[in-house]
Amino acid sequence: MTVKQVENLLGLLEFFADRKSPATLSEVVAHFGWPRSSAFNILSTLVERGYLYEPKARAGFYPTPRWLLLSKAIAEGEPIPERLIQVMRELAAETGETVWISAPSGLFAVFVDVVESQSGVRYAAAQGNRVPIHATASGQALLSQLSENDLGVLLRKVSYERYGENTPMSLSEVLAQMEQGRRRGWFQSASNYSPDLGGVAVPVVDGYRIYGITVAGPLYRVRDKAADHARCIHETIARIYGADHSRRTLKNFDLPAVE
Repeated sequence: MTVKQVENLLGLLEFFADRKSPATLSEVVAHFGWPRSSAFNILSTLVERGYLYEPKARAGFYPTPRWLLLSKAIAEGEPIPERLIQVMRELAAETGETVWISAPSGLFAVFVDVVESQSGVRYAAAQGNRVPIHATASGQALLSQLSENDLGVLLRKVSYERYGENTPMSLSEVLAQMEQGRRRGWFQSASNYSPDLGGVAVPVVDGYRIYGITVAGPLYRVRDKAADHARCIHETIARIYGADHSRRTLKNFDLPAVE
Protein backbone atom coordinates (compact mmCIF):
# COMPACT_ATOMS: atom_id res chain seq x y z
CA MET A 1 0.00 0.00 0.00
CA THR A 2 1.33 3.45 -0.93
CA VAL A 3 0.30 6.98 0.02
CA LYS A 4 -0.37 9.07 -3.09
CA GLN A 5 0.77 12.39 -1.62
CA VAL A 6 4.09 10.88 -0.56
CA GLU A 7 4.54 9.28 -3.99
CA ASN A 8 3.89 12.64 -5.63
CA LEU A 9 6.45 14.42 -3.45
CA LEU A 10 9.13 11.81 -4.08
CA GLY A 11 8.36 11.87 -7.78
CA LEU A 12 8.77 15.65 -7.79
CA LEU A 13 12.20 15.40 -6.13
CA GLU A 14 13.33 12.79 -8.66
CA PHE A 15 11.99 15.02 -11.45
CA PHE A 16 14.18 17.93 -10.33
CA ALA A 17 17.18 15.63 -9.83
CA ASP A 18 16.90 14.47 -13.45
CA ARG A 19 16.03 17.89 -14.87
CA LYS A 20 18.68 19.92 -13.00
CA SER A 21 16.90 23.18 -13.83
CA PRO A 22 13.83 25.11 -12.60
CA ALA A 23 10.36 24.04 -13.71
CA THR A 24 7.17 26.08 -13.97
CA LEU A 25 3.79 24.98 -12.68
CA SER A 26 2.72 24.20 -16.25
CA GLU A 27 5.81 22.06 -16.84
CA VAL A 28 5.19 20.08 -13.66
CA VAL A 29 1.54 19.53 -14.64
CA ALA A 30 2.56 18.44 -18.14
CA HIS A 31 5.20 16.03 -16.84
CA PHE A 32 3.10 14.29 -14.19
CA GLY A 33 -0.41 14.75 -15.54
CA TRP A 34 -1.56 16.04 -12.15
CA PRO A 35 -4.58 18.34 -11.84
CA ARG A 36 -3.33 21.92 -11.91
CA SER A 37 -4.79 22.61 -8.46
CA SER A 38 -2.99 19.61 -6.94
CA ALA A 39 0.34 20.60 -8.47
CA PHE A 40 -0.14 24.17 -7.26
CA ASN A 41 -0.88 23.00 -3.72
CA ILE A 42 2.26 20.82 -3.61
CA LEU A 43 4.53 23.52 -5.00
CA SER A 44 3.12 26.32 -2.85
CA THR A 45 3.40 24.21 0.31
CA LEU A 46 7.05 23.44 -0.44
CA VAL A 47 7.71 27.13 -1.11
CA GLU A 48 6.10 28.13 2.20
CA ARG A 49 8.20 25.55 4.08
CA GLY A 50 11.41 26.74 2.44
CA TYR A 51 12.02 23.68 0.27
CA LEU A 52 11.40 25.35 -3.12
CA TYR A 53 12.16 28.84 -4.39
CA GLU A 54 12.04 30.83 -7.63
CA PRO A 55 15.58 31.66 -8.80
CA LYS A 56 14.05 34.23 -11.18
CA ALA A 57 10.56 35.72 -11.15
CA ARG A 58 8.12 33.53 -13.09
CA ALA A 59 11.01 31.38 -14.35
CA GLY A 60 10.02 28.29 -12.40
CA PHE A 61 10.68 26.57 -9.09
CA TYR A 62 13.77 24.75 -7.89
CA PRO A 63 14.69 22.91 -4.66
CA THR A 64 16.56 24.90 -2.02
CA PRO A 65 19.70 23.67 -0.19
CA ARG A 66 17.45 22.78 2.73
CA TRP A 67 17.05 19.29 1.24
CA LEU A 68 20.83 18.84 1.30
CA LEU A 69 21.04 19.97 4.91
CA LEU A 70 18.35 17.48 5.88
CA SER A 71 20.00 14.59 4.07
CA LYS A 72 23.37 15.39 5.66
CA ALA A 73 21.81 15.53 9.12
CA ILE A 74 20.13 12.16 8.57
CA ALA A 75 23.33 10.57 7.24
CA GLU A 76 25.31 11.85 10.22
CA GLY A 77 22.87 10.10 12.55
CA GLU A 78 23.74 6.65 11.24
CA PRO A 79 26.61 6.82 8.77
CA ILE A 80 27.75 3.87 6.73
CA PRO A 81 30.86 2.45 8.43
CA GLU A 82 34.02 3.87 6.89
CA ARG A 83 35.66 0.46 6.80
CA LEU A 84 32.79 -0.94 4.78
CA ILE A 85 32.99 1.94 2.32
CA GLN A 86 36.70 1.17 1.96
CA VAL A 87 35.85 -2.48 1.24
CA MET A 88 33.41 -1.38 -1.46
CA ARG A 89 35.86 0.99 -3.13
CA GLU A 90 38.73 -1.48 -3.13
CA LEU A 91 36.51 -4.20 -4.59
CA ALA A 92 35.31 -1.87 -7.34
CA ALA A 93 38.90 -1.02 -8.24
CA GLU A 94 40.05 -4.65 -8.17
CA THR A 95 37.13 -6.30 -9.99
CA GLY A 96 36.16 -3.51 -12.39
CA GLU A 97 32.50 -4.33 -11.74
CA THR A 98 29.70 -2.49 -9.96
CA VAL A 99 29.87 -2.90 -6.18
CA TRP A 100 27.34 -1.87 -3.57
CA ILE A 101 26.53 -2.02 0.11
CA SER A 102 22.99 -3.13 0.95
CA ALA A 103 20.92 -3.03 4.11
CA PRO A 104 17.60 -4.70 4.98
CA SER A 105 14.33 -2.79 4.73
CA GLY A 106 11.32 -5.05 5.23
CA LEU A 107 10.91 -7.26 2.17
CA PHE A 108 13.65 -5.44 0.28
CA ALA A 109 17.40 -4.98 0.23
CA VAL A 110 18.23 -1.29 -0.20
CA PHE A 111 21.44 -0.07 -1.85
CA VAL A 112 22.90 2.39 0.68
CA ASP A 113 26.11 3.11 -1.24
CA VAL A 114 27.29 2.22 -4.74
CA VAL A 115 30.37 2.40 -6.93
CA GLU A 116 29.39 1.80 -10.55
CA SER A 117 31.66 0.05 -13.00
CA GLN A 118 33.32 2.28 -15.58
CA SER A 119 32.64 -0.31 -18.28
CA GLY A 120 30.25 0.70 -21.03
CA VAL A 121 28.20 -2.45 -20.37
CA ARG A 122 27.64 -2.74 -16.64
CA TYR A 123 25.17 -3.32 -13.83
CA ALA A 124 23.58 0.13 -13.50
CA ALA A 125 22.88 0.78 -9.83
CA ALA A 126 22.28 3.80 -7.63
CA GLN A 127 21.85 4.62 -3.97
CA GLY A 128 18.27 3.99 -2.91
CA ASN A 129 17.62 1.16 -5.38
CA ARG A 130 15.58 -1.68 -3.88
CA VAL A 131 15.56 -5.35 -4.82
CA PRO A 132 13.45 -8.20 -3.40
CA ILE A 133 15.26 -9.48 -0.35
CA HIS A 134 14.38 -13.14 -0.98
CA ALA A 135 15.27 -13.31 -4.68
CA THR A 136 18.70 -11.71 -4.87
CA ALA A 137 22.22 -12.45 -3.72
CA SER A 138 22.27 -9.16 -1.81
CA GLY A 139 19.04 -9.99 -0.03
CA GLN A 140 19.91 -13.58 0.78
CA ALA A 141 23.22 -12.45 2.28
CA LEU A 142 21.24 -10.20 4.63
CA LEU A 143 18.67 -12.90 5.40
CA SER A 144 21.39 -15.41 6.27
CA GLN A 145 22.05 -13.63 9.57
CA LEU A 146 18.44 -13.66 10.78
CA SER A 147 17.25 -16.13 13.37
CA GLU A 148 15.34 -19.12 12.02
CA ASN A 149 12.09 -17.74 13.44
CA ASP A 150 12.55 -14.23 12.02
CA LEU A 151 13.54 -15.65 8.65
CA GLY A 152 10.42 -17.82 8.51
CA VAL A 153 8.14 -14.92 9.44
CA LEU A 154 9.63 -12.70 6.74
CA LEU A 155 9.59 -15.32 3.99
CA ARG A 156 5.93 -16.10 4.66
CA LYS A 157 5.12 -12.46 3.82
CA VAL A 158 6.87 -12.58 0.44
CA SER A 159 4.94 -12.48 -2.84
CA TYR A 160 6.62 -15.17 -4.93
CA GLU A 161 6.44 -13.63 -8.39
CA ARG A 162 8.82 -14.27 -11.24
CA TYR A 163 11.33 -11.54 -12.06
CA GLY A 164 13.88 -13.56 -14.04
CA GLU A 165 14.43 -17.10 -15.22
CA ASN A 166 16.11 -18.16 -11.95
CA THR A 167 13.82 -16.39 -9.46
CA PRO A 168 13.04 -18.69 -6.50
CA MET A 169 9.29 -19.25 -6.61
CA SER A 170 8.60 -20.70 -3.17
CA LEU A 171 9.76 -20.52 0.41
CA SER A 172 11.44 -23.91 0.04
CA GLU A 173 13.39 -22.74 -3.03
CA VAL A 174 14.65 -19.68 -1.16
CA LEU A 175 15.75 -21.81 1.79
CA ALA A 176 17.51 -24.26 -0.55
CA GLN A 177 19.39 -21.43 -2.28
CA MET A 178 20.33 -19.93 1.06
CA GLU A 179 21.58 -23.23 2.45
CA GLN A 180 23.76 -23.67 -0.61
CA GLY A 181 25.09 -20.13 -0.15
CA ARG A 182 25.82 -20.65 3.54
CA ARG A 183 27.77 -23.83 2.89
CA ARG A 184 29.64 -22.26 -0.03
CA GLY A 185 30.42 -19.05 1.84
CA TRP A 186 28.74 -16.64 -0.58
CA PHE A 187 25.41 -16.05 -2.29
CA GLN A 188 24.88 -15.91 -6.03
CA SER A 189 22.30 -14.44 -8.37
CA ALA A 190 22.14 -15.19 -12.10
CA SER A 191 19.07 -13.68 -13.75
CA ASN A 192 17.24 -14.13 -10.44
CA TYR A 193 15.90 -10.58 -10.55
CA SER A 194 17.41 -8.68 -13.48
CA PRO A 195 17.64 -10.62 -16.76
CA ASP A 196 21.19 -11.23 -18.00
CA LEU A 197 22.68 -9.70 -14.85
CA GLY A 198 24.19 -11.45 -11.88
CA GLY A 199 26.51 -11.18 -8.95
CA VAL A 200 27.79 -12.53 -5.67
CA ALA A 201 27.22 -11.21 -2.16
CA VAL A 202 28.58 -11.77 1.33
CA PRO A 203 27.12 -10.58 4.66
CA VAL A 204 29.13 -8.20 6.83
CA VAL A 205 28.37 -7.46 10.48
CA ASP A 206 29.55 -4.08 11.73
CA GLY A 207 28.62 -3.41 15.33
CA TYR A 208 24.96 -4.32 15.69
CA ARG A 209 24.12 -3.81 12.01
CA ILE A 210 24.01 -6.32 9.17
CA TYR A 211 25.05 -5.30 5.66
CA GLY A 212 25.64 -7.08 2.39
CA ILE A 213 28.49 -6.37 0.00
CA THR A 214 27.82 -7.29 -3.63
CA VAL A 215 29.88 -7.46 -6.82
CA ALA A 216 27.67 -7.58 -9.91
CA GLY A 217 27.72 -7.21 -13.67
CA PRO A 218 26.48 -8.66 -16.96
CA LEU A 219 26.31 -12.45 -16.81
CA TYR A 220 28.52 -13.00 -19.84
CA ARG A 221 31.32 -11.32 -17.89
CA VAL A 222 30.75 -12.35 -14.27
CA ARG A 223 29.25 -15.84 -14.39
CA ASP A 224 32.60 -17.64 -14.64
CA LYS A 225 34.23 -15.25 -12.16
CA ALA A 226 31.72 -15.78 -9.34
CA ALA A 227 34.08 -17.79 -7.12
CA ASP A 228 36.95 -15.37 -7.78
CA HIS A 229 34.79 -12.36 -6.92
CA ALA A 230 33.55 -14.06 -3.74
CA ARG A 231 37.10 -14.84 -2.68
CA CYS A 232 38.06 -11.25 -3.40
CA ILE A 233 35.23 -10.00 -1.16
CA HIS A 234 36.31 -12.23 1.73
CA GLU A 235 39.97 -11.29 1.34
CA THR A 236 39.17 -7.57 1.28
CA ILE A 237 36.96 -7.86 4.38
CA ALA A 238 39.71 -9.81 6.17
CA ARG A 239 42.34 -7.25 5.22
CA ILE A 240 40.33 -4.23 6.34
CA TYR A 241 38.33 -5.61 9.29
CA GLY A 242 40.83 -8.19 10.51
CA ALA A 243 41.55 -11.78 9.56
CA ASP A 244 39.05 -13.31 12.01
CA HIS A 245 36.26 -10.71 11.76
CA SER A 246 33.84 -12.77 9.66
CA ARG A 247 34.51 -15.92 11.66
CA ARG A 248 33.73 -14.09 14.90
CA THR A 249 30.64 -12.22 13.74
CA LEU A 250 28.79 -14.33 11.16
CA LYS A 251 26.34 -17.00 12.29
CA ASN A 252 25.72 -20.35 10.59
CA PHE A 253 28.05 -19.48 7.74
CA ASP A 254 30.97 -21.43 6.30
CA LEU A 255 33.94 -19.31 5.28
CA PRO A 256 36.10 -20.24 2.30
CA ALA A 257 39.85 -20.21 2.80
CA VAL A 258 41.37 -16.79 2.15
CA GLU A 259 44.95 -15.76 1.57
